[in-house]
Amino acid sequence: MNGLLETGKIVSVFGIKGEVKVQPWCDTPDFLCGFDTLYYKSGTPVEIERSRVAKNIVVMKIKGVDTVEDAQKIRNRVLYINRDDVELDEGCYFISDLIGLKVVDADSGRVYGELADVSETGANDVYHIKAQDGKMYYIPAIPQVIAETDIEGGVMKIIPLEGLFDGMEEIR
Repeated sequence: MNGLLETGKIVSVFGIKGEVKVQPWCDTPDFLCGFDTLYYKSGTPVEIERSRVAKNIVVMKIKGVDTVEDAQKIRNRVLYINRDDVELDEGCYFISDLIGLKVVDADSGRVYGELADVSETGANDVYHIKAQDGKMYYIPAIPQVIAETDIEGGVMKIIPLEGLFDGMEEIR
């Protein structure tokens, strides 16, 4: 892994001075505005002269992109952040770090499956747990359910809501 995380996509040109509209793929558009340097997939740095939020889109001026034609050339490019440039709050994780965690019962150690996806619902995130038989289970990402998240150890310990995993085959 090169330490870069997808954070948005240049979707169109804005105005005549080379500004672009970026669809943010992060929690908030404001988060994306907090960076002076973004990157292309190749690792090439992209220096941001200025950025602002406009109706859930980020309008951005990239150094060296000064005309409509220049902006048109970078349309549909994905922008990345360097994970080292971000300091997450305690208990916050990058979704890409959660995907693939083994999900186990905090008390019994029973394995429920693997964290396959995360849905952002507004109230709280929902974790998609894929059981060994391929069936999906959904758990709310709330403190009452998530007992421990160990990214380095590759394990998430949960206290499941009553009845959630009833009828599930025991994974050995």
